[in-house]
Amino acid sequence: MGSFKDDCFAFGAELTPLGDALSMLAARLSPVTGTETVSLRAALMRTLAEDVVAPRDVPPHDNTAVDGYAVFFDDLKTDTGTRLPVTGRITAGHPLDRAARRGEALRVFTGGLMPEGPDTVFMEESCETDGEHVILKPGITRGANRRFRGEDVRAGTVIIRSGRPLRAQEIGLAASVGRSEITVRRRLRTAVLSTGDEVYDPGGEAPPGCIFDANRYTIMGLLEGLGCAVTDLGILPDTVDAIRDALAGAADAHDLIITSGGMSRGEEDHVKEAVESLGTLHFWRLAIKPGRPIALGTVGETAFVGLPGNPVAVMVTFMCIARPVVLLLSGRSDIEPPRFRVRAGFDFKKKLGRREWLRARLVTDADGGVTAIKHPAAGAGILTSMVESDGLIELPEDQGALVEGTMVDFLPFAEVTR
Repeated sequence: MGSFKDDCFAFGAELTPLGDALSMLAARLSPVTGTETVSLRAALMRTLAEDVVAPRDVPPHDNTAVDGYAVFFDDLKTDTGTRLPVTGRITAGHPLDRAARRGEALRVFTGGLMPEGPDTVFMEESCETDGEHVILKPGITRGANRRFRGEDVRAGTVIIRSGRPLRAQEIGLAASVGRSEITVRRRLRTAVLSTGDEVYDPGGEAPPGCIFDANRYTIMGLLEGLGCAVTDLGILPDTVDAIRDALAGAADAHDLIITSGGMSRGEEDHVKEAVESLGTLHFWRLAIKPGRPIALGTVGETAFVGLPGNPVAVMVTFMCIARPVVLLLSGRSDIEPPRFRVRAGFDFKKKLGRREWLRARLVTDADGGVTAIKHPAAGAGILTSMVESDGLIELPEDQGALVEGTMVDFLPFAEVTR
């Protein structure tokens, strides 16, 4: 497990633009996880810890892209069909066992090794056969339907950079150059807990005035989507001693601890006091909505993130602050998710100077374009609005009132949950 400087999360007290905060995180945080070598079958969505260099070309030889007939282009007539004898057969894994000769056509199948000499392949569907001959129509270009050695990957090149999450396509690419194992970052060990005498686990009864714990399950799901190993510490009683003991025990075996709520100065909000008794805590006043100050710090030498208590604010602040922390500690290099430009299907009043996210769903308009429709609910406690939306419209700090039809940035949930 890595360690942090005491001021790792320290930041100014002013209301801070999110972009500045993310730049600070990227400059100060480094991976805390070690590495391990795993099989490709165990590498899905793990963080790559090495540059993967291709030891061979892909494809390793020129081959045919279709079923058909391979010929020397110079044997073809330019104005009429060409009739050639079919004198050989090439299938994938079974190359021609002799040198190719001018004036012949070779029956080939997709993936078959192209022999020296023939440089053009006719598709089977565009040819006619006449006994042991094939009639080839004019008009084909030299090199047609031929795949060249190394046209996908060249030996000696870096094909996957360290820090990338290994999706199915990266794993397939590694397999294509002969890798069966790969070096990845160990999964970030995260612990999640809730506090509050009014908070109950789902599955039983919640007495009057009490609620079921949605935030803890939401956070654990988001962490697992990012490839973390998650420990559920459950719901702790509202006492400083209980919270302090749980945090101290978790710090010894985890790289990151995340909580939600319990960070204010109220008499029953003891998380702040417990964290400060074991390490450091900094409240980030970010110019964002939804969300209020985010708490970042350390418990011993383990990173700590304290999220707000409202479920929508939990999700949004996780996506914009906790997710980058998780990715940087995990060794990921891609902390900024892509945004997509869509048309706003509504008017909206917004204050200048803060970044704001609006829940929205996407629809196809009459012109075939994509329009974002704002969810009618705006409250930070309306979790159904997240379920009924496709993602978030992101309005930057310099955006004022929004007029219907304006192009805006859209952040799909799929891009911030992996």
